[in-house]
Amino acid sequence: MSAKAAINKEVFVPHDEKMLAAVQVKRKTKKKIPFLATGGQGDYLTFICLSVTNKKPAHVTVTKVKQFQGSSAFVKRSQWTLDQLRQINGIDSNKDCAEFDLTFDNAFDQWVAGSAGEKCTFIQILHHTCQRYIPMRKPEFVNCQAKLLGGNSILHSAADSVTSAVQKASQALNERGERLGRAEERTADMMNSAEQFAVTAHKLAMKHKC
Repeated sequence: MSAKAAINKEVFVPHDEKMLAAVQVKRKTKKKIPFLATGGQGDYLTFICLSVTNKKPAHVTVTKVKQFQGSSAFVKRSQWTLDQLRQINGIDSNKDCAEFDLTFDNAFDQWVAGSAGEKCTFIQILHHTCQRYIPMRKPEFVNCQAKLLGGNSILHSAADSVTSAVQKASQALNERGERLGRAEERTADMMNSAEQFAVTAHKLAMKHKC
């Protein structure tokens, strides 16, 4: 089981939620905390997760989940409601990069994702979720590539691919139909020509006999 699947199963499913997206991150600059809350020093993995409740009305949250070294368990640390999110900064709108910042009402974090692709996927889903669940005062997406915010999002790309495939298939069928139609026309012309030739030949033969 992947880490993200395990997080969904351990952290969100027990609370009747489903995880929409998750991105593994590390801070741009580490906080100077010599000891963890447990009293010991150690490393950990951090994930930023987006989840929604299964019950209506739906509530969407952004949750910071950690996995400490030597443990297989995932621990929920900080959590914000989606309407507390004020700004998503993609850092560079001209190219893919792994860095992004999140600003909430009472928090600001600067992150580096495991890869530019992971960050882009997370921002795409986050943007779509904001459009769906926040009717007013939507968070601001700045320095984000246009492909992450518009109709080119992954949530639409599958539908676009299917539509494109259907259009290509339809076009191919139309072209095939046109080719068959032209072939039928040529066949009909040839049959007419053959019939006319036969009639003419028959008339000539009768005239020759006379």
